[in-house]
Amino acid sequence: MVMSESRGRPSEARSRLLNTACRLFYAEGIHAVGVDRIATEAQVTRATFYRHFPSKEELVLAYLDEADLAMRRRADEAVAAGLPAADTIRALSESIAGSIKSPGYRGCAFLNAVAEFPDPGHPIHMAVLAHRQWFLDKVTELLADIRETPAEAAAHHFVMMRDGATAAGCLFDPVMVCETFLHGVEALLRTHAISRSIDPSAPELGTPSPRETDAVSARSA
Repeated sequence: MVMSESRGRPSEARSRLLNTACRLFYAEGIHAVGVDRIATEAQVTRATFYRHFPSKEELVLAYLDEADLAMRRRADEAVAAGLPAADTIRALSESIAGSIKSPGYRGCAFLNAVAEFPDPGHPIHMAVLAHRQWFLDKVTELLADIRETPAEAAAHHFVMMRDGATAAGCLFDPVMVCETFLHGVEALLRTHAISRSIDPSAPELGTPSPRETDAVSARSA
């Protein structure tokens, strides 16, 4: 669930507006929630609303910025632990799984937002893409610490698994979804760590080992 994490020390009214918007936008959708309702629930006047946010679009961008900050802090915490890159990715994955299993979970705030703003040129759409590019770059960097090539391909794989888990988490049993996601992460890490440059005799991915070949021959005999 999206939690509001404000930069600096904004005014109390701005904090209430942003906290209210984060809660309502995430729970009910951006288009479904109007300025009047946000102002009413935040207990501010429309004039106060527009003093802090000149438009609803500005408020939506601030909401996404809060979600972006929350994700960056989770990533920074995982990295700050000083674990090997693979364990850092595991910690980040566990954090994502924890969010999926949290009460009131309604999917990824960014995927939800981009579904409501499909125009690639819209500022909200662009903000979603910027966040996703940062996340992809961070995962690529971590995977490159394990094995440089093909870190980018593996990172895209990870992001797609994360997307699938965050989308499925509010549709199916979140525990099952998280278990599937974490198993997928483990499989990706094992596959990514394989390098023929380390062991030239290692079979290519998908090629049966000699033991597997012998077992197949024995069954066929």
